[in-house]
Amino acid sequence: MVEGRGGRVFRSVAPVAVEEYRHVRSCGLVEALIVEGALVAADEVDPAEVGVLPPPGGLVLEHPRLPFISYPYEWPFSLLKAAALMHLEMQIRLLDRGISLSDASAYNVQFQGAKPVFIDWLSLRRYREGEYWQGHNQFCEQFLNPLLLAAKFGTPHNAWYRGMQEGIPGRELAALLPRRMRWSPRMQAHVLLPLRFERRAGSRGEAAKRTAKRPLPRGAYRGLLTQLRRWIQGLEPQGTSTTWSNYSSASSYDSNEASRKAEAVRAFVAAAKPEQLWDVGCNTGEFAAIATEAGAGDVIGFDSDFGALESACERARADRLRFLPLYQDLANPSPDQGWGQAERRSLTRRSRSADALMALAVIHHLAIGRNVPLPRIAAWFVSLAPRGLVEFVPRGDRRVDDLLALRGDRFGDYTPAAWEAALEPYAAIGHVETVSESGRRLYTYERR
Repeated sequence: MVEGRGGRVFRSVAPVAVEEYRHVRSCGLVEALIVEGALVAADEVDPAEVGVLPPPGGLVLEHPRLPFISYPYEWPFSLLKAAALMHLEMQIRLLDRGISLSDASAYNVQFQGAKPVFIDWLSLRRYREGEYWQGHNQFCEQFLNPLLLAAKFGTPHNAWYRGMQEGIPGRELAALLPRRMRWSPRMQAHVLLPLRFERRAGSRGEAAKRTAKRPLPRGAYRGLLTQLRRWIQGLEPQGTSTTWSNYSSASSYDSNEASRKAEAVRAFVAAAKPEQLWDVGCNTGEFAAIATEAGAGDVIGFDSDFGALESACERARADRLRFLPLYQDLANPSPDQGWGQAERRSLTRRSRSADALMALAVIHHLAIGRNVPLPRIAAWFVSLAPRGLVEFVPRGDRRVDDLLALRGDRFGDYTPAAWEAALEPYAAIGHVETVSESGRRLYTYERR
């Protein structure tokens, strides 16, 4: 069981799991994985001192608190791919030391910046000679199948994954495959043959009994992992060249206006000194990068354009930024989900970790593009963080006029004055600056 107390994170180890934990710890590799950032650190602590009491004979571990908890249905393709490859690479290295994994849940991976880190120590256990990979089906449903959906069909995995939180079942992916894809040896090995085998056996339990009679050599186990790793390394998403994927180079700002906006971000970060800044509508991460350079601790970015998010992920990796770009439809953000609607927290509930917020060129997309009233936008922004930097793009700006041309001019109340009136009940407006000839304004606010 994992629980948080006073900003610290503890994991109880039941007595039956202590021996396996000790064996894993002594294998000689986990400390290297911790140093590399592939495995979250774990230190044994005195249960009495921290107030977490395991069953008699158990242990208590303390893990460092991660900046932000995200879920696979929020990860862009490249983050899901990075998590899958890290998962496989770690398994291969551990298998060489006589360690395997009891499962292959994508929820056992989190991110620090755009770098994946494995967090579930208790799924590591000693390898049993001749065993099959117990987590193969789970890995395929939670990693491989979602990646194939985007790579083979150009369909992002996120909405499907959010609706089916254990991943995309093999039978549903198989139903989509055209004949030419079905003959691929890899598709046969990891999608189609497991389904056939399960049908013949009648259940996964029966399938496990049958495989127990035919041990799998360790070399074949390792070969399965390396084959999957090579396949996933070559997968790339289709359809990621979008209007917003090159926004930084094709935006409506001239160089002077862009400089003024960048300087406003630097000034805001210098004043707010956020340990965690949320960039709502992060696009390709241009201003997230400026914020990290200006001193923001961790930047968590949200956007709904998959092309822009792929560019943001590449920026985060190339520049080694403490910047995590995630998928969110801001008009339909992640809700409370899972068992009792408490297992996976909504975006709003996770906002307690945010010290500050940027929402640059977002309001018009919500107000005009999604018909969200300005007062509700203001209330939501202020609820997410106690201070913020928000951009209002007015009529007459090309981006807003493009939206109005599609929706019709039914937004007479969309004005800077209306935005200020909407914000005033929830926050004190600070600095206001016009940064473009079209009248774009940047507002800072402090929650009342």
